Amino acid sequence: MHKDVLIKYLLNIIKFNTMMRFSSMLLLALVFIACKHEKNDNDAQLIKVKDYENAVYASWIGQIIGNTYGLGYEFTFIDEPGPDVFPYGYGFTLADLREHNGAYSDDDTDIEYMYLTQMEKNGIEPIYFHLAEAWKAHVKERVWFANRMAVTLMHAGHYPPITGHKDFNSEWFQIDPQLVNEIWAVTAPGMVDYAVAKSEFAARITSNDFGLEPTLHYAAMYSAAFFEKDINRLIEIGNQALSPKSHFVNAVEFVKNQYGQYPNDWQQARKNVCAKYYVVEDYNRHSWAAVDATLNGALGIMALLYGQGDFQNTLDYACAFGMDADNQAATMCGLLGIVNGFESIPKELMFPLDDVDWDLPFNDSYKMITREGLSDITIRELSKRTAVQGEKIILAHGGQRFEKDGEAFYSVPTKAVFSAPFELNAIPKMPLKKSEYFYYPIHTGRKDADIDITIDGQLPDGIQLTDNALLGTPTESGVYRFAIIARDKLQERRIDVELHVLAENMAYGANGMVFNQNSIDDQIAVIRDGDVGTSYMSLKGNQRREIDYYGYTWQDEQLISSLIYNNGKPNEFYGWFTTFDVEYLKNGKWVKLEKFTMSPDLNIDNSQWLKPAYQDYYIEFESITTKGIRIIGLSGGIEKDANNAHRGIEYATSIGELGVY
Repeated sequence: MHKDVLIKYLLNIIKFNTMMRFSSMLLLALVFIACKHEKNDNDAQLIKVKDYENAVYASWIGQIIGNTYGLGYEFTFIDEPGPDVFPYGYGFTLADLREHNGAYSDDDTDIEYMYLTQMEKNGIEPIYFHLAEAWKAHVKERVWFANRMAVTLMHAGHYPPITGHKDFNSEWFQIDPQLVNEIWAVTAPGMVDYAVAKSEFAARITSNDFGLEPTLHYAAMYSAAFFEKDINRLIEIGNQALSPKSHFVNAVEFVKNQYGQYPNDWQQARKNVCAKYYVVEDYNRHSWAAVDATLNGALGIMALLYGQGDFQNTLDYACAFGMDADNQAATMCGLLGIVNGFESIPKELMFPLDDVDWDLPFNDSYKMITREGLSDITIRELSKRTAVQGEKIILAHGGQRFEKDGEAFYSVPTKAVFSAPFELNAIPKMPLKKSEYFYYPIHTGRKDADIDITIDGQLPDGIQLTDNALLGTPTESGVYRFAIIARDKLQERRIDVELHVLAENMAYGANGMVFNQNSIDDQIAVIRDGDVGTSYMSLKGNQRREIDYYGYTWQDEQLISSLIYNNGKPNEFYGWFTTFDVEYLKNGKWVKLEKFTMSPDLNIDNSQWLKPAYQDYYIEFESITTKGIRIIGLSGGIEKDANNAHRGIEYATSIGELGVY
């Protein structure tokens, strides 16, 4: 070939190859862009509207079945598991179903109904203020552990998340949040991150730290279950919602290990799980370990594993594993309702009474017997209203509802994010003790970078606003009034705060202590040992209702203007005042103090339901000069449950500390 021709030929090949390389690069770039666009499209998942509504209905039915069936076995199996003979059956709750001619409320479903009404009234992302007001309005009885502590803190003037904070709520580690928050995930189908964050927001109303973790795990499973149908995969999705080293992930992994070792010996697996997690440690020594969040959450996961998606088996395992069994039964059966749909739920569980003629499951009736101010409702209406809120959440976060081939679909924005609403709620008037450390978090609902918080006025000497909290050790007594102001780019919130810093506690210098000496316990010195955890209980060893009193005497006259009464830890059946007065010594006789104020108000109903634990009551009055002062009132007590009825009614008051200032 001629040299010029050869050179031209080679140049053409090079040019062609260069163009091909450029075309290939261009093609790869277009493919990358297309793939990236496809990935964004895949961030949304499609679900038929009717399938979502079916799953919501099935979840409510599942929770009602699990709650009602499980109530027959609540705390029945604690030290030992239930028998290996399934199915267990409804037990005594059949009589309740017959009495109410349908389903009825319990704490595994009623708070969710309350939260539904708050979404309807205040929007899909209600703020803590509205949720706390709902708790105070509706939760008047049948409330235990962390829930009780939270609602009593609300009545004392605190707002979430203070009400769940471990420095304020002594039951922060208990089961409560994992049985009342499923609705946030049911209304966020496939929006796992959103559901988990919103559930955490709500769980902090009652709980803190690792006491939150089972709730978040459950939320992830519930939300994912609208699309993911494999039980084992759902458990992994729950784990992924938590830190790999978290308390509850470790518990879940231990449960999985036990299931792997003993797939045909659930009683041995249960024994090993309880040996590890049914324990008394420093954090729960003052309470009851059988309602621990981690323990019960682990048993819930174990019920899922042994049930392997079968509704009846999962229900019976949840009951057989024991502890707070109706919680695990309700939550896991609600989850399986979403996973497998309404059609998967055994008919005999929805129509458990052979002698009544119901056309729909549980006669389509949900009777409200537990929460004041909430009405009876049909289960279909409850489900429909829940699904309406779910649609609002989907659309508000970029999802769509559309028609295709005559079918209605949701395009669900699976990457939606929940951000806590901006708020700044009131702080109650509080006494601080000079030279004692003080800490009070300030919640604004936003990340620190988004909010500017300032103080208008004088803080007590030694107290600072640091890391969104008032903290420090006050050094000067006095009354301090100031405002806290929180601002973002669009809004400003302001609250007025009043803190009283008290001087030395005169109780330490008293030479005498007065109390009802009919009481069995004579260790009255604990009321001035500086530790509210060492409560005194005035049991008398009889069933007489007596006047109790606690106070001090001094050799020399003292100028007194305030008291701090800490109520310690009441018993479930006794341990509170049903009347309350302050008396002081005048000319050697006890005289009633005619006027005083108390912050917060003391609940003197003869009932355990709204009695806090370790609550400080700040009692103020015009200064008096006296050699003695005491608080006095009639002791309280109620009829005990069946397990304790043999002891009869006992009356007593409880006290943690009594300070004099």
